[in-house]
Amino acid sequence: MHYAALASGSKGNCHALDDGERTLLIDAGISLRQIRQRLEGLGRRAEAVQALALTHEHSDHIGALAVILRRTDWAILATRETRKAAEKAQGIEIPNHRWIELEAGRATDWNGWRVLPFALPHDAADPVAYRVETGDCACAVVTDLGHPTALVADHLQELDLLVLEANHDVDMLREGDYPPHLKARILSRVGHLSNASMAELLAKVCSPRLRQVVLAHLSESNNHPDLARFAAEEVLRGTAVALHLAHQREPLALTTAFVKETP
Repeated sequence: MHYAALASGSKGNCHALDDGERTLLIDAGISLRQIRQRLEGLGRRAEAVQALALTHEHSDHIGALAVILRRTDWAILATRETRKAAEKAQGIEIPNHRWIELEAGRATDWNGWRVLPFALPHDAADPVAYRVETGDCACAVVTDLGHPTALVADHLQELDLLVLEANHDVDMLREGDYPPHLKARILSRVGHLSNASMAELLAKVCSPRLRQVVLAHLSESNNHPDLARFAAEEVLRGTAVALHLAHQREPLALTTAFVKETP
């Protein structure tokens, strides 16, 4: 299994998982052209994309959906409520033959992969994160949650790769230029995960199996990569976990580092 963060941040999010034959995207908040260019820039085949899984309907996660429906034949994986909310947000209709219905807490088989969406506390219709397992590899992409719940922690046990939100530093957000209502939303229990809350959750799910952690969805206004990295490093000190940061403009690829070694 290979992972790439094609874009991560408030201006657009897109993650890619592939096994060398097929690619599953998680969210499409950047243009279809950018998705293809960034995949190819990483040496990945854009034509290998077969499906798009949606976490929720906010524009930085579904911005390219209308174009994707027109110009590709990708399957769309989404819960019923997220499908309806995305259709309303973009004024589109996802055809039934393109839609693979998901339900939070229920795993779905997709081309031999086990795809498990699970519920998150976020201000959207039916927000989910994803745990994906193929062969003996397990990874999860978890962003856009206001606080770390026990349910989320349960689904993040025994992973090889964890992509985890580190959206903001609380002091930077409180002292910054955002209007009060936006600060309150981000800081709420259904907003975004702070560096401190990220570290709290990471401490609960770090296991001897965990090999890679990617910090994602960092705010360009209310966080600094060094602050997010320091918060995670405090938890990971003494472990063999490799720490990475996903970016808004520069794709990040993990290839052999995430391939399970053959005995």
